[in-house]
Amino acid sequence: MTNPKTSDLALAGVRILDLTRILAGPWATQILADLGAEVIKIEHPDGGDDTRSWGPPYVIDDAGADRGAAYFHSANRGKKSVVVDIRKPEGQRVLCALAKTSDVVIENFKVGGLAKYGLDYTNVSQVKPDIVYCSITGFGHTGPYADRAGYDFLIQAMGGLMSVTGQKEGTAGAEPMKVGVALTDILTGLYAVIGILAALRHRDATGEGQQIDMALLDVQVATLANQAMNYLATGTSPRPLGNTHPSIVPYQAFETSDGYVILAIGNDGQFARFCEVAGVQGLATDDRFASNPERVRNRATLIPILQGVMSGRSMNEWIEALNAAHVPVGPINDLERVFDDPQIQARGMRTAPIAADGARLQGVASPLKLSKTPPIPPMAAPDLGADTLAVLRQLLDPSEFDINALEAAGAVQFWKGQS
Repeated sequence: MTNPKTSDLALAGVRILDLTRILAGPWATQILADLGAEVIKIEHPDGGDDTRSWGPPYVIDDAGADRGAAYFHSANRGKKSVVVDIRKPEGQRVLCALAKTSDVVIENFKVGGLAKYGLDYTNVSQVKPDIVYCSITGFGHTGPYADRAGYDFLIQAMGGLMSVTGQKEGTAGAEPMKVGVALTDILTGLYAVIGILAALRHRDATGEGQQIDMALLDVQVATLANQAMNYLATGTSPRPLGNTHPSIVPYQAFETSDGYVILAIGNDGQFARFCEVAGVQGLATDDRFASNPERVRNRATLIPILQGVMSGRSMNEWIEALNAAHVPVGPINDLERVFDDPQIQARGMRTAPIAADGARLQGVASPLKLSKTPPIPPMAAPDLGADTLAVLRQLLDPSEFDINALEAAGAVQFWKGQS
């Protein structure tokens, strides 16, 4: 893929003032940066974003230098790092000036947390009426829980995800289980991007800015998808089913002679083709199993039969035969196998992002594949304060701000002795 010109980037000319840290907000702004927006990540002088120290493991560049925690690099590629002390009045003035030059402000402080600094939506919209201002909190700006802090693990529990995740009740290891990544944070970041793009479209059409109130709990409830509707349709709360599906059979893990595969049969035609490959054609015409609703009703009878069949061949034998018959099947990969997978390699999902000093790191690519406005080439997450001086020189009015005086007063912090 050739590198896109700046003018070809989908969000070229859009400036984001990023006051977020940890994951949900940084995930949103990373996507915006991938699409060509200028993302100015504001970090505090005491170590910056908390995730910079969330290691080990750490990212080591091609010269053997430690570039900080892998967690930070997972959500901050393509951004500029500017260190400002929001606690100092001069730091607040700097941020207000940066907000005035931006299209979007995104923050994940507690409700009301930025008001004392004059950086909440009410204050920012007075100096920048068309600002798109996205606030991310655990519970939103309204409701009895608005003042509570919210964390992904907590929200997975409160929002119902853990109640449908894990082994079936009464089986070994059964207990409510969280997902293996901070999925609620990730999903909230995705919804924040959708809201920001919609608000920018509205601004461009009308000249009006607005505030976006994103709550992790709202997102978690919304993304329960079919499980939420199953409850609303029946009044019965779904329960965890391990690796099985509440509404599709067979759609689960099966043990082969040398490991596990996922069999994901989504319709009756696929089931018939599976039965032919497996040598059990009679199951496809058996009234108990011929249609998916009947397979769901007779799950307890069908699954042991299929497990007995599946255990007779190896993983690779099943994967080769069933893929040839267009029956969805695949291995349960660890991350080594994921990045060794020829499909992942063909899609360019492993990258070598370049740092500002030219060093190469390891990274994961954006999954967005746009034919006319592809994401920017992979750029590494910034070193703490790497862009403070350049951004302030570009965006602050020298008649109003003495940058060196700001640095001397501790309101801003340069990187590695910049002056």
